[in-house]
Amino acid sequence: MSNKNTTLKKRLYQIIFKADTFGGKLFDIVLIISIISSVCVVMLLSVNSVRNAYGNLLYTFEWFFTILFTIEYITRLYSSPSTWKYVKSFYGLVDLLAIIPTFLDFLWPGTHYLLVIRVLRVLRIFRIMKLATYLGEANMLLLALRNSRRKVIVFFLTVLTLVVILGSLMYLIEGESHGFTSIPKSVYWAIVTLTTVGYGDISPKTEVGQALASFIMILGYSILAVPTGIVTVELGQAMEKERKKGIPSSCVNCNETDHDRDAQYCKRCGYQLNTNRNT
Repeated sequence: MSNKNTTLKKRLYQIIFKADTFGGKLFDIVLIISIISSVCVVMLLSVNSVRNAYGNLLYTFEWFFTILFTIEYITRLYSSPSTWKYVKSFYGLVDLLAIIPTFLDFLWPGTHYLLVIRVLRVLRIFRIMKLATYLGEANMLLLALRNSRRKVIVFFLTVLTLVVILGSLMYLIEGESHGFTSIPKSVYWAIVTLTTVGYGDISPKTEVGQALASFIMILGYSILAVPTGIVTVELGQAMEKERKKGIPSSCVNCNETDHDRDAQYCKRCGYQLNTNRNT
């Protein structure tokens, strides 16, 4: 009996956690289709006309997918070589969050709409379609963001200080009679104006206030480019470092430097290249 259980766990593990077998690919494809379908059901339930006409059918589908994903989650726990490691993993947490909202809906009505988090499970498509190689590019972007975090934090603190000052100034200029009923609300207006969103729910009425608003709008266009420039510079540096890692050293025979990353011999004279990579 023990051997049968072990064999069953191995088979389930190959199907559920691996995508390099026919059974694994088929399982993942069916899973992706089910995830997308369940998210569509939740979205349709939020439309009043659709819910009034097909509410019972959609709720039935929602419970069907919830039960299906619950069985899948339990099966993953059973077949995983390290159950606790899977539970703590990103996918393990997402899988759990994909089924909890339906049950919580009994206690807090409306929480079933949180089931749209199931769309995160579609990230498994990276494994199915062998797109993991593209994660290197994503890691490069994350590296650029991490390297620029201090500059970006300083920038946002500067902007935060600026909107507090400008909002307070507008509060003194316009006052409560023109809709600027408090400093926090005036700061909100300053943020909306500086980011060029411009909701229009509050607007200055005095000439001085309108002049200050015009200055903030122009300032907003120049400020918005700063974080983009910071990240772009860091991204360029990260790409340059990555590029240099894969370039062979120059040919000692003819000094040719334009070589492919995987080149072992000089493209110009055929001399063997130094295999040490530049750092």
